[in-house]
Amino acid sequence: MDAKFYKSVKDELIYNILPYWEKYACDDRKKGFYGSIDNDNRPDYECERSIVMTSRFLWTYSAAARLFKKSEYLKMADFAYDVIVNKFLDKKFGGVYWSVMPDGTPKVAKKQIYGQAFCCYGLSEYAAAIKELREEGKAFPSPQPASQSSATPSNEEDLVTLPSERAMNLALDLYYLMEEFAYESKFGGYVEARAKNWKKTRDMILSPKDMNCPKSMNTNLHVMEAYTNLYRNLPVVFGDSKSVRLEVGKSLSDLVRTTVEKILQPGYHLGMFFNLKWKLLSDEISFGHDIEASWLLWEAATELNDSELQAEIKDTVIKMAEVTYEQGFDKENGCLENFLCDGGKIRDRTRVWWNQAESMNGFYNAWELTQDQKYEKILQAQWDWILKHQRDLKGGDWWSALDQNGQPVLKEAKGGNWKTSYHNGRTCMEILKRSKTF
Repeated sequence: MDAKFYKSVKDELIYNILPYWEKYACDDRKKGFYGSIDNDNRPDYECERSIVMTSRFLWTYSAAARLFKKSEYLKMADFAYDVIVNKFLDKKFGGVYWSVMPDGTPKVAKKQIYGQAFCCYGLSEYAAAIKELREEGKAFPSPQPASQSSATPSNEEDLVTLPSERAMNLALDLYYLMEEFAYESKFGGYVEARAKNWKKTRDMILSPKDMNCPKSMNTNLHVMEAYTNLYRNLPVVFGDSKSVRLEVGKSLSDLVRTTVEKILQPGYHLGMFFNLKWKLLSDEISFGHDIEASWLLWEAATELNDSELQAEIKDTVIKMAEVTYEQGFDKENGCLENFLCDGGKIRDRTRVWWNQAESMNGFYNAWELTQDQKYEKILQAQWDWILKHQRDLKGGDWWSALDQNGQPVLKEAKGGNWKTSYHNGRTCMEILKRSKTF
């Protein structure tokens, strides 16, 4: 890829994506992020707010601060962290609520594991960001990692625990809760949800678009993503954290293998919904998840520095990218389509924002692994599509969805509980980081 491509990616991030959400996402009056923003950038003041949205903002602006070494991005991350601590933490049972109302009253109090994972993901990035940008080189009392973390100092031990360590301890709390209550030891992987008190529940469903089932690809994929980030950032905050890092690493490597052995189906597509024994319950194929998983699997194995695991999965992740391109990519227009179902009879050609973002990551990863120039052409074609069509040239950021003719699907919100700065912001940062062009 040439210098012009990388400059365009950087410009999109720092002049469009990050400023858009700083301008429109925050509800300063009730201290939170709007649960819905329409296509005229008007917020719904009364809509519930999700832990997923809040955690994604926490991750994005923490990651941007670290990448560019600019502490001003931490203002948005600080805001998100305070919202999590003050409105989402379940101080009685542990973990975080799935959603709350603007005043902080829990709306959906169950422990959706997808939400726990994203909060762990965001907290570990925030902890590393404030360690690097605020604490390194400064004098503090001798820190001692708290055995039971808390959001605010409440005893003498917490008073000498650094803010970065308090944030990372919260991430570890979530990790241990997921391991204790969500890990399914008999068949591997993680269940979808637990009740507010972490007991079993029949209400497992993630969203109205999903199936009420014991296990899903989506939840397990994002637990893997969260554990990768936790594993990567533990030594940033705690230095020599070998024992706990070994635990996280073991959980992560097990989940990588579970993904490849149980979730990945013949034909190099991920299954979507499963029972406890990993029996497939749906034939839906999600092109966006396939390509997202291809690079997240490789990222996990790379962070683990496990050459044996890398050797096991390298051909698989490359093949996943190849199949996504051959079966799900609109080669004429340069964009990724949405899904197949009903034995391939139904094809959804909607151009969804996160699919375009994650396919950029997946094809970039495939290009790095293969050095095949076809992926350079795919990346350039898709980036051209994004800038010409997916990006909202007037309103800012990206349209949530376009139809197959490239027209915005206006019934889809511009932002809110599912659409934040995370997918497209991460794409830009991942490409800049890998190419060292930031």
